[in-house]
Amino acid sequence: MAGRERVGPPTLEEVAALAGVGRGTVSRVVNNAPGVKEATRLLVQRAIDRLGYVPNRAARALAASRADAVALVIPESTRRFFAEPFFSDIVHGVGAALADADVQLLLTLVRGDKERQRFVQYARAGRVDGVLLVSVHDDEPLPDMLAEVEVPTVLSGRRRGDESVSYVDSDNAGGARAAVRHLVATGRRRIATIAGPADMYGARCRLRGYREEMRAAFGEADPALTAFGDFTEESGRRATRELLARCPDLDAVFAASDVMAAGALHELRAAGRRVPRDVAVVGFDDSPVARHSDPPLTTVRQPVEEMGREMARVLLEAVGEEGPAAWRHVVLRTELVVRASG
Repeated sequence: MAGRERVGPPTLEEVAALAGVGRGTVSRVVNNAPGVKEATRLLVQRAIDRLGYVPNRAARALAASRADAVALVIPESTRRFFAEPFFSDIVHGVGAALADADVQLLLTLVRGDKERQRFVQYARAGRVDGVLLVSVHDDEPLPDMLAEVEVPTVLSGRRRGDESVSYVDSDNAGGARAAVRHLVATGRRRIATIAGPADMYGARCRLRGYREEMRAAFGEADPALTAFGDFTEESGRRATRELLARCPDLDAVFAASDVMAAGALHELRAAGRRVPRDVAVVGFDDSPVARHSDPPLTTVRQPVEEMGREMARVLLEAVGEEGPAAWRHVVLRTELVVRASG
């Protein structure tokens, strides 16, 4: 009523009345949900600013059955999580995107069936609005377990070509092809590869890209020039020793991660091979490991931080939808970065 003093803070209904929109529209703007025209969003924001309306975060979450929290789940060992720059870059990208959306990030390592079951119960109880799952292997059941209890989930990478869960991935095969094409162009002929784990789709795509480009350049891909690692430095060292024993005439190594490439550099040096004069080395990721290697590592850059931000964006869209969310499949470009190693 005109002239009457306000009792208590401004309400959502008062914002809606001033903006000339419905209460639900104001709620969507406050929650940064999709489906509101930009002109309407600006109108509501002006009303919020004019009235000095401050959303009650706890009430908002309760009314919308929202936790305003997202879990980032990594089914790997603590040792690997802290050793590989890939994970810290993903966390940085996800964290930045969620901070902009005023959503809390919970980091969880899941290392066995008991922890997996405990986490599913935690998510099912509404403690988080959705899950970001990083570093999934072929046999990882957690995405399907979360789908069964209708918890929105987005993967970093995918378990197979026909993945039935939303994911954000990079062009793994294309990046590997670019790496081998570069080595061929610089005169290398006996190009070996250190592939990642055979039970990870992304690693298989990088191996496929290597083989495709080798066949395009030489008519075949010699199986003796392939060794497998698990994305750790020690596995890169071990695979390099194996390759040198089988193929002492190799003149290049394409490693499916920078960390494995660092292991390859160590073993090549120990074997008296000069990089890049005797053996060129190319990695994958463009992590800090690549920039600080001796010599600095030529590598395939995948936009890991951007992947993290995109994962968060896709998940927040799914959380904001009413009813079952549509699957979203996003593949980001890779880029070859040439440095001194080859």
